[in-house]
Amino acid sequence: MLPIARGAWQDENVSEEASNAVIRVVYVEDDERLARLTSHYLNSHGIEVVRVARGDLALAEVLRVRPDVVLLDLMLPGMSGQEVCRAVRQRLDVPIVMITALNEEADRVMGLEGGADDYITKPFSSRELLARVRAQARRGRGEAGPRATRLELGEIALDSATVTASVRGVVLALTTFEFTLLRVLMERAGRVLSREQLLELVHGSSDEAFDRSIDVHVSRLRQKLELDPRKPRLLKTIRGIGYMLTPDAP
Repeated sequence: MLPIARGAWQDENVSEEASNAVIRVVYVEDDERLARLTSHYLNSHGIEVVRVARGDLALAEVLRVRPDVVLLDLMLPGMSGQEVCRAVRQRLDVPIVMITALNEEADRVMGLEGGADDYITKPFSSRELLARVRAQARRGRGEAGPRATRLELGEIALDSATVTASVRGVVLALTTFEFTLLRVLMERAGRVLSREQLLELVHGSSDEAFDRSIDVHVSRLRQKLELDPRKPRLLKTIRGIGYMLTPDAP
């Protein structure tokens, strides 16, 4: 498992006491056995799960329950997971974790482009799924508290209070956009973010998105972060999907 930025993501070892609020999940899955076993595991860790077996029934149930997180299988009867994702995203700003049957790039891209916040592939670890559900619930609730002002991720440190960032102890000369981009990436360390997601999270204007693409911003940030930008260790491009920030692996 990839290390994560302190002050942003937590892993599956976070205790139940980290949040007193019950997490509610709508789980859309047509595999009855998988849905039953997964729901039982999540229930045993204090998470309320409402199961839906068909895609065409999912939106109504999500609107009724108003969950903290939606777990959404990609292949569903009645309506595909991608269609459900788009329909939910038009109505609610709820974290969506897409579940794909195959570890194929096309499936991951399809989920992210459809508006999903995260994805996990079958067969998945129940503990990993639990960690992702908790992380998305915290994010949907605004990190269950104020945003951390200081983030640390391997060689990188960022302080929102002073609007400064450093790598290997050297202060970086960042534009406002680059600083916000770095903060967004650090808050979601180890997670692949599409170009569209990055622009939305950084709140780039449509003019800026057109004239100076996110690829240009990432390239400039990479020049400042990496010892050798041609062989990036920290800010990586995931072909066909987007970008991911990760600490340098030993």
